[in-house]
Amino acid sequence: MGLCHGKPIETPENLSGNSIIQGDNNEHALNSTGKTPKFPFYSPSPLPSLFKNSPANSSSVTSTPLRFFKRPFPPPSPAKHIKALLARRHGSVKPNEATIPEGSECEIVGLDKNFGYSKSFGSHFEIEEEVGRGHFGYACSARGKKGGLRGQGVAVKVIPKLKMTTAIAIEDVRREVKILRALSGHKNLVQFYEAYEDEDNVYIVMELCNGGELLDRILSRGGKYAEEDAKDVMVQILNIVAYCHLQGVVHRDLKPENFLFVSKDERSSLKAIDFGLSDYVKPDERLNDIVGSAYYVAPEVLHRSYGTEADMWSIGVIAYILLCGSRPFWARTESGIFRAVLKADPSFEEDPWPNLSPDAIDFVKQLLNKDYRKRLTAVQALSHPWLAGHHDVKIHLDMIIYRLVKAYICSSSLRKAALGALARTLTIPQLAYLREQFTLLVPSKSGLISLQNFKSAMVKNSTDAVKDSHVLEYVNGVSSLQYRKFDFEEFCAAAVSVHQLEGIASWEQHARSAYEFFEKDGNRPIMIEELASELGLSPSVPVHVVLQDWIRHSDGKLSFLGFVRLLHGVSSRSFQKA
Repeated sequence: MGLCHGKPIETPENLSGNSIIQGDNNEHALNSTGKTPKFPFYSPSPLPSLFKNSPANSSSVTSTPLRFFKRPFPPPSPAKHIKALLARRHGSVKPNEATIPEGSECEIVGLDKNFGYSKSFGSHFEIEEEVGRGHFGYACSARGKKGGLRGQGVAVKVIPKLKMTTAIAIEDVRREVKILRALSGHKNLVQFYEAYEDEDNVYIVMELCNGGELLDRILSRGGKYAEEDAKDVMVQILNIVAYCHLQGVVHRDLKPENFLFVSKDERSSLKAIDFGLSDYVKPDERLNDIVGSAYYVAPEVLHRSYGTEADMWSIGVIAYILLCGSRPFWARTESGIFRAVLKADPSFEEDPWPNLSPDAIDFVKQLLNKDYRKRLTAVQALSHPWLAGHHDVKIHLDMIIYRLVKAYICSSSLRKAALGALARTLTIPQLAYLREQFTLLVPSKSGLISLQNFKSAMVKNSTDAVKDSHVLEYVNGVSSLQYRKFDFEEFCAAAVSVHQLEGIASWEQHARSAYEFFEKDGNRPIMIEELASELGLSPSVPVHVVLQDWIRHSDGKLSFLGFVRLLHGVSSRSFQKA
């Protein structure tokens, strides 16, 4: 299970000079010399994988390539005490370590470590050799002794109960098994077989993948992939992540070490592993615990308010590494990495970026947007022009559609007209994505969809994980709203994301063109009081002061500024902040 922790296990290769120097004191010591130390091109990965194809004492390089920053670091980030918080999560705080007073994360005496799993692991499997070790467990290869897996090689994740020193650590294990059991069956997810336990350990039995980590494959190719080969990898990653997100599961530790190839074959399929930090999340909820791996953690995770968009940031980091062979954010210390993630911008000016396609660059940029609202979803990423036409793309329902449609239904008639004008400016790829979503909602022969179709489509594509994530409750809430049927044109108005459009280079053009459509068909003289009523503002809000620049004084119609603000949606709370 990965954590936001950059300190490597002291293996022989780390001790030979490839270690990352940790802590603020070390960072100060490095700076005080006035010289930049010579670091190797490859630095140690933040955490060793639990599923390593080679033995644990292998001397091969197991790291993600790094890049050096040419600019000074910004001020310290709010992530200063993350290591202490993570230590508390698993009860591994040392006597002299500073801690964060998190009452709900304190160690509990007399923890119940009985999971209710079968206790017959020893009679069903024979352990062969250890193939990887992490902070809270290790992985072994094993062979089935009887039953359906007799004679078959499997991978076994062994988690010692002695390491489970907090209620959170126990719940992490229990949730990992539930998620693997519920989602198992997707071709890009490691196959789950069964979970066992005894007095000392929990054993999670899974498919054995012999092709090694994606990280190893990157390094074997000289540190990066050709564009076409990178597309093959990204499509497989996005397929499984889109599937997880639809079920309300966020992985929270996506990195090259957590994707394995089934075999050594160059065209081997890729499998996602290690759901030890995964969690459930509803579309209208935010998570706040800080987990993940330092180089791949999203900015909003460090700010302790995030959802499935955090996985998309991690995928953006993986895409960046695949295409150029170096990390987009790197520093000598963990705190430096976090500051870079929060404040620095990845470089797209150095080789090989100038030689890559504009679509590839745009793809990565849209995933590495620090504003999570402007990031592509997994389904949208699969529909991006860079991946258009790829043979292995599978289009899933996109939960963002449910959120946007719900907001549209609850909007004023004026905002609906503005969104309709914006939808008329969408490009062919953007419309193609919306057409795919519209079709997945099973429109009737008349070409219309009702809100009941939203529920039916979700039920058709749901797994047991949907019950635990409570996503179905959210979908039921959307389908219970009273609204007329949608044709495709209104569906586009309801499902267009203003924030995502705002994150692309052509946003100004979209907004101006939409305003021109709105001027012709939807704009009309409007009083400030009427606008306030349309926006649902209370009388206590000083509407005349705030809304006067929304309306043109010449004819009383909505100004361009007012139009753009209306597109984003407003509330009394937002005006009180202004």
